[in-house]
Amino acid sequence: MAARRLPGATVAALDGAPRLGAKILVSGGGRCNVTNRHVTAADFWGGDRRFVSSVLRAFSSADAVRFFEGLGVGLHEEEHGKLFPDSGRSRTVLDALIDAARGSGVDLRSAQRVERLERDASGGFRLGLSGTGATLAARRVVLATGGLSLPKSGSDGGGLGLAAGLGHRIVPTTPALAPLVLAGTFHRPLAGVSHDAALSVVVEGKSQVRLSGSLLWTHFGVSGPLALDASRHWHRAALGDRAVEMRLSFVPGLEFPDVERRLIQTAGERPSATPRAALGEWLPAAVGAALLEAAAIDPAVRLAHLTRDDRRRLAGALVSWTLPVTGSRGYNYAEATAGGVALDDVDRATMASKKCPGLFLAGEILDVDGRLGGFNFQWAWSSAAVAARGLARSFEGVRTDG
Repeated sequence: MAARRLPGATVAALDGAPRLGAKILVSGGGRCNVTNRHVTAADFWGGDRRFVSSVLRAFSSADAVRFFEGLGVGLHEEEHGKLFPDSGRSRTVLDALIDAARGSGVDLRSAQRVERLERDASGGFRLGLSGTGATLAARRVVLATGGLSLPKSGSDGGGLGLAAGLGHRIVPTTPALAPLVLAGTFHRPLAGVSHDAALSVVVEGKSQVRLSGSLLWTHFGVSGPLALDASRHWHRAALGDRAVEMRLSFVPGLEFPDVERRLIQTAGERPSATPRAALGEWLPAAVGAALLEAAAIDPAVRLAHLTRDDRRRLAGALVSWTLPVTGSRGYNYAEATAGGVALDDVDRATMASKKCPGLFLAGEILDVDGRLGGFNFQWAWSSAAVAARGLARSFEGVRTDG
């Protein structure tokens, strides 16, 4: 804990939410995906990846595992390298962090929202608290206020306003890791059905990014790891005045010629096979049936009797179905925020502001967002550790008593 490196200093952590660590408690379905076994800068989007890589090297996922084990929180690995507490409870992680902070002498204060952050004549800071009119003085300040995701947890963008007020450039923000909302009715009968798929974000007719993973159909659209990861890319593309589409492949790893060839091969090997049976090799029955209906293909006709145009239309639907995305469910459901304080304004070695001496920034407030799987928590741990070291170095040779 940073407080241990600041003997004689008073360290206070202020949280505007009524209870500390609300976002930790709700993360990972209440189990808290603490980090991932394999974390690299390629798992993140936003600002300069060299910056991200430097911070991750300074405090790796292996360091995070050792840190939590030191707090008595053992972690175990699940699919795709995700690391969860052995207890299976987010509360275990939060309690360990709170106990460690208090044991280090940190004054933890909930329901104390900072609404003003200003420099004072001495080169320090004055913090104005909402509702009370009270102010606090500080020689150093760390902004780790999160972005705008899950605002009920306290991260409602207030910290971005404070950073902007001190001269920082804010990269426009959008939801990330948010379920996508669809127009039309195709998705409604499929609610609760999941399968592997691929999504491409197409801007002005050109594919900008392509992702693969598990897709979950819902009553409002699509969710699941694939949709959540793709949401930030749709939102970022939609920021500009450009034509944006989302294309869905029901057969990830296959292209149009592969699918058409497979359909022809199946028709030859199994003359009585129907399109419904052929799609059953790739997709859940409900999804296959919905796709055939939408593509106007008779599900009961023999595959061998399909016209060339029908067969090619079916192959085209399987590899590039236009997903009518109208938006996402927004910050109330987003697990992360894309955009934030520009990394150019921050020293990667210390997380110190280049615009405001004495100020440090860490976590989701910065223009960094990771994919699903524990990566955003790892960014929080890594950037906080670097900020703590930078904060300690900033006090070297400076009296901290009083």
